[in-house]
Parts: sequence; structure tokens; C-alpha cells
Amino acid sequence: MNSAAQPLFREEQIFRQRRVRILLAIPPAAMFVILVWQVILGHPWGTKPMSNASVIGWTVFLWLVYLRLVTVRLVTHVVPGEVAVGMRGLWRERRIPVSEIKSAKVVTYDAARDYGGYGIRTTRRGKAYIAGGDRGVRLELAKGGAVLIGSARPEELLAAINRHVSTVSMA
Repeated sequence: MNSAAQPLFREEQIFRQRRVRILLAIPPAAMFVILVWQVILGHPWGTKPMSNASVIGWTVFLWLVYLRLVTVRLVTHVVPGEVAVGMRGLWRERRIPVSEIKSAKVVTYDAARDYGGYGIRTTRRGKAYIAGGDRGVRLELAKGGAVLIGSARPEELLAAINRHVSTVSMA
């Protein structure tokens, strides 16, 4: 994003899938149980237990990874000349110059059926950036291919793109 340019549109979405957060919490929680059992209560875990320092280190490491993963956000912004979308905290953003956009439209989708779930997905339908919900803007690119940007405010996103691309269709 150009630091001098004010965004015409900006959206930050969190991932709200509770089951994923619970599944991601299992390894650090299990390691915390081992930490309590071995380090605090003094009972070695297994026949060849790790050192207490290793148990503490792995517990801290796994909790840091968990916290990093649950704070990832899907950030979308439109500035004059480009659309940028990316997973802040996990992946670099993708910048799409508006000159490369052939058309754009608001679409409804099923994330699991159409793209295999949430996150950054690449399928035969194109690349998708989805944090949740079932609506977004699909960009058809001039060089071929498509990009789906999931959004809680797809009409506003499309309007911001339309301000700079005269060939974009409002659908």
C-alpha cells in the first residue's frame, strides 16, 4: 500500500471458527498438562522424560505459535491504483493493480464446498482469501484467472474498486 495514499476502503476480518481455535489449542494445552505433571508436581513423564527446561521451552513455544495463529486477520484495502489483500501476521499481502482487473462482481459462495475452507485457497476457480461468511467480491483478471476476496461489506468493496476501474461491472 502506498503510505501517502489514503485507503478508499479498508476491512479487517478475524477468523471466527471456534472449532479451529479449539483444535489449535490442543497441543499447547497438552504440553501445559505435561509441564504441571513433570515440573510442578515432580513426576517424570514417560520412560525417557524430557528435561524440565525442555518441557518449559516447548510449552512456551507452542503457546506463542497458538497465539500467533489465532491473531491472524484478513486485511483488505483499496487505494488509488490497487487492491491489496493478505493475511496479516501470517502471509504477505497480494497487490492487484486496477489495470489488471477485467471485471468485478459481488458473489455468494460456500467456502467449504467451493474453495475447500477458509484462509488462502487456490482451486480451479482461482485464488480465494476467505475469513468467514459467504459473500465477497470476485475479480476476473485481464491476464486470466480470478481472485475472490471474502468480505463482510462486499458492496462497499466493489464500489471502491469501481471508482478506479471503468470496465468493472456492478452485479
